[in-house]
Amino acid sequence: MNVVIYNNNNRCLVELHGELDHHNASCARMNIDMAIDSKCPSELYMDFSGVTFMDSSGIGLVMGRYRMLHEYGGTLYIANCSPSISRVMHISGMNKLATFINGDIRGKYFSGLNDMKGETTDEKIRQDIK
Repeated sequence: MNVVIYNNNNRCLVELHGELDHHNASCARMNIDMAIDSKCPSELYMDFSGVTFMDSSGIGLVMGRYRMLHEYGGTLYIANCSPSISRVMHISGMNKLATFINGDIRGKYFSGLNDMKGETTDEKIRQDIK
């Protein structure tokens, strides 16, 4: 699992890549929580376009970030889910907590993002946490 986090004004973009399972969710959770705590974004965009597999831990990740963001009065956006991940998200009721969007998140909501450096979390960091 690779997680890249960008902050732009009051918005935060989280790009998820790889398998989002029990082993990877805790590392992603920790890094996203740090971004929310430090930046208090009014909008959090979680881009699932790079996710190749997701189990129930992914639902827990989204649910927990929704709760955390909700404390700050923020809005959660779930972006670019594959059909199978979208189906799981909707069955679990995530569509009642978050707005689902598709398309070029960087271009539409994060102008100038290509000039910004994202904070990357990779396999090595995940292993260091254990």
